[in-house]
Amino acid sequence: MSAQAGEDRQKSPEEIREEIETTRADLGDTVEALAAKADVKAQAKDRITSIKDAAQHKKDVVFSRAREGTPDSAGAGAEQVVSTVKRRPTPFIALGAFVGGVLVGRMLARR
Repeated sequence: MSAQAGEDRQKSPEEIREEIETTRADLGDTVEALAAKADVKAQAKDRITSIKDAAQHKKDVVFSRAREGTPDSAGAGAEQVVSTVKRRPTPFIALGAFVGGVLVGRMLARR
């Protein structure tokens, strides 16, 4: 109000139009910002995307470190286990069934 009291001259129609356009632009930005804050679904999606990206990055870092820290003999040992399972799968299938049965038994026992 003090700014208006200090102005003795009247504004030209062009100045008034410019003020109106500036005010409309500011109001549009404000409404857009309020709509973004009120859109909970979009905020949740953005948060989920952010969490997924962070988890993917951490996974990549962990796998990279694991590859760097794994000695060649461990890799060779893993390849040997895989080839043994491929040649003679029956004992490993039996072992898997046994472990699965134990886990199911434990889950049922807890009820």
